[in-house]
Amino acid sequence: MWWLFNLSIGSLLHLRTRLWLGRLLFRPLSGDRLTRVSWHRVIKGPCRPTEVEAMQYVAAHTTVPVPKLFAVHIDDGEIYIEMAYITGTTLEGGWDGLSTDQKSVIFAELKQHVSSLRELSPPVEGMVSSALQNPAWDARVGHNLFGPVSLNEFHSVVRGHLVMEDVAQYLGEGVVRMHTAPYRICFTHADLAARNIMIRNGHIAAIIDWDFAGWYPEYWEFTKAQYTELGGGSREFVFDALPCYEAELEAERILWDRLPTMGSTYTAHRHGVVIKHAGSAPSKAWMEARRSCQQVDLWAVYLARHPYSVS
Repeated sequence: MWWLFNLSIGSLLHLRTRLWLGRLLFRPLSGDRLTRVSWHRVIKGPCRPTEVEAMQYVAAHTTVPVPKLFAVHIDDGEIYIEMAYITGTTLEGGWDGLSTDQKSVIFAELKQHVSSLRELSPPVEGMVSSALQNPAWDARVGHNLFGPVSLNEFHSVVRGHLVMEDVAQYLGEGVVRMHTAPYRICFTHADLAARNIMIRNGHIAAIIDWDFAGWYPEYWEFTKAQYTELGGGSREFVFDALPCYEAELEAERILWDRLPTMGSTYTAHRHGVVIKHAGSAPSKAWMEARRSCQQVDLWAVYLARHPYSVS
């Protein structure tokens, strides 16, 4: 049976067969979207085009360790990524077994990797987008895609399009200052947590899960690191390795509490009135540009399965 593993459980087999065999022959991996299909490969999916773009972009423009991307598969209109299996453990899982010296080395490596990402120049100044200037996706914003948008439009999305005249009254002056400041746009992982940092032999082996990555305001990496991560030493370790934006974190916490995930589509019932919130969507200009060129790519595949109506 050794040949079966070396061929990634029969790379000529149908994707669904490979996934079924992988689940049968290997131990489950974290998350229900990730399946090991050989000693050296995993398949993740369904995925959004944003993750493929980010992994390819970072691999091409930096030395930040990302899993090697072998192939992108399409099955039933969904996108699947075939990539290298990273041996080791997460920083979260291996934290207690690290020596002080090993933690110092990993801390320095993490700071360098974050710096490398932030030194990248955006293709278009002042725009929040995916790695390749397509729509972005971040669960902090909501379940829907958004952009490409200007910094001001991005801030409008995360506050539910509340007009600036009302922001001070309902959200406070801290949010006003943040949403009117001229931030730099930086390349951002946007989910830089200890669970997404793979370590091996006292070094960072890879940074994984690039679903949310793209071009965001410079504070986003710092504030997002606090958004979902649970407590513990590894959490503070990652947080301390990032450039600090305490005022923005305080303002973001207000938004998290009062206006969570405003990019999502939802229906609410208040005092007998039905309120429908459309949420975010790819920008009208981007959608029109795609219609005019009729490009066939991963975005065409994704939008055919997950259509958006942009007015």
